[in-house]
Amino acid sequence: MSVFTVLAVLITLTTIFSYLNEVYIKLPSTVGVMIASLVSSLILIVLGMVGLRDPHWARVLVESIDFDQLFMKGMLSFLLFAAALRVDLTALLESKWKILYLATAGVGISTFLTGIAVWWVFGLIGLQISILYALLLGALISPTDAVSVFGLLKRLKLPKRLAAIISGENLFNDAVAVVIFLIIVGLAVDGKSVSGYEIGKLIIEEAVGGIIFGVLLGYISYYMIKGVDNYIVIVLITLSVVSGGYELADKLNTSGPLSMVVAGLFLSPTRKRIHERHSDLTHRYVGNFWDLIDQLLNAFLFVLIGLEVLALDVEKHFIIAGLIAVPIVLIARLVSVGTPLLLISIFRKISLFSIVILTWCGLRGGVSIALALSLPESNEKHLIVVVTYIVVIFSILVQGLTLKYLVNWTKPP
Repeated sequence: MSVFTVLAVLITLTTIFSYLNEVYIKLPSTVGVMIASLVSSLILIVLGMVGLRDPHWARVLVESIDFDQLFMKGMLSFLLFAAALRVDLTALLESKWKILYLATAGVGISTFLTGIAVWWVFGLIGLQISILYALLLGALISPTDAVSVFGLLKRLKLPKRLAAIISGENLFNDAVAVVIFLIIVGLAVDGKSVSGYEIGKLIIEEAVGGIIFGVLLGYISYYMIKGVDNYIVIVLITLSVVSGGYELADKLNTSGPLSMVVAGLFLSPTRKRIHERHSDLTHRYVGNFWDLIDQLLNAFLFVLIGLEVLALDVEKHFIIAGLIAVPIVLIARLVSVGTPLLLISIFRKISLFSIVILTWCGLRGGVSIALALSLPESNEKHLIVVVTYIVVIFSILVQGLTLKYLVNWTKPP
């Protein structure tokens, strides 16, 4: 199936599902679009099971889309950059230490707890999975999804500092999770030992290198932008930062996602300064362009997540494992988020509201699915992909749809 055919079908489906959500379903756009896509996929599967309609064409379509390449090498860079542009950098810096913990040690603790619990519980129900693959599942399911969370944060009335913590964690923890994932892949899949030197080198290349490269991209782009007052040229500059910068980061073996986040944050406080230097028309068009890119790619992503069920190799015990994994992931998230805040509460008052919301805000999304699908073929891969998919669907549909009610029920101070 040609690239144009796949793109045409994807755009058409996204249009249809967006229309149905806007007119009939009336849920948050990304959630509603994914529900429509997921229901359509399940209908095709059921029709195929009863012999009324063979969903083979749909499976061919989905399988022709390399989700890992499309998302990790394409869409993610634009989505993270657009999200970073909207962040309040001042509020982010005020909570920098909490964000640093959640995006680093928090991810590590969640990875370990999830992996150990999955390995033990799956063994009890007769699903044998090695400890390294269990930790691999923990690593790819631990990062929260900036795309899913940012769409919901716009609809919630959260305290400014708590919203900044949630935003900051979601922007930075993907890069940390990828580093942990790569380390465990080297142990579990390649079977090679990973020395402390190699781990340190990987962290420096991915994290430190990503930050430095992102600052460089942000500075260069700002220097270019402040010299022109043409919204077309400014849009082209930002597009080249995201596309060319992400590709160059990949060639330099540094973190593309982290580079895009830092570049976006570097430019976010300058949007006001750009407004002062440029006409209202320029400022409005540039802002609207990136808002549109964000909304379009969000819709594409959630349609893809809904369609991906057509390509899953699903077995009954895999579904059971996925349902069991849901509370395990939530408990690991609660411990990784709640433990440090409870320790801090010894010295100063910490609201339990913050712990509850931070836990329930931990939505999983495209990054987790892409990492699972990127695994080489093995006996454990199909189990990990199905479990990851079920956890992602639960987090987006159940956590995403109930978060507003939880915020109102817990009554933030």
